[in-house]
Amino acid sequence: MVCGVMFDFSGTLMRSESVGEWLGAVLADAAVSVNGEEFSDWVRRLTECGALPGGPAPQRIPAHLERQWRERDLSSDQHRAAYSGLIAEAGLPRAELIPALYDRHKAPAAWRPYPDTETTLWELRRRGIPVAVVSNIGWDLRPVFRAHGLDGLVDAYALSFELGARKPDPAIFRAACDTLGLAPSDVLMVGDNRAADGGAEALGCPVRFVDHLPVDQRPAGLAPILELLD
Repeated sequence: MVCGVMFDFSGTLMRSESVGEWLGAVLADAAVSVNGEEFSDWVRRLTECGALPGGPAPQRIPAHLERQWRERDLSSDQHRAAYSGLIAEAGLPRAELIPALYDRHKAPAAWRPYPDTETTLWELRRRGIPVAVVSNIGWDLRPVFRAHGLDGLVDAYALSFELGARKPDPAIFRAACDTLGLAPSDVLMVGDNRAADGGAEALGCPVRFVDHLPVDQRPAGLAPILELLD
């Protein structure tokens, strides 16, 4: 019997803005104007480098960033170093934008909940089923949930940079279950990454997956979760 639910963050409950939206927001804030061809080239470079956290994965990891990349979700400093390094690898002619680009991805405006996220969380609350968010991340995502009016529907957060453990390490799932006060076998894990989120199975948690799609292409991806509880 499912008595609690753990959700992944990026690609499960929310999705980050596109690389073009990310870059455009930073350029607008910095009052930097570029022509259409240059903008498209910058988007291409940033995309290939995987410079946007929560965006497309890097096509390759430069040797000097390999350690930071492996450990990026274990501390705030390592996360900033890894992604700032990838932004720098894109070779944009405005290197002074690197800190702003990194900081932008943490802004609540850079994230959109999936259409059924709020209704799903409200229904779980109505049923008295506690919820934890379990995320491999290098920064505090609680302000994002607060800004979108969802923080009151989350009972616990298990964040890799705070715990020093990242999915699929069972330790991060166990921490979430312990905080909810439930046995792992009674807690459903919902995520979009079969390798990372599937690590909960090692503890005996049931696991279900959703598709990591753009927000407008996944209107009801969480519906099967509620159906599973019926």
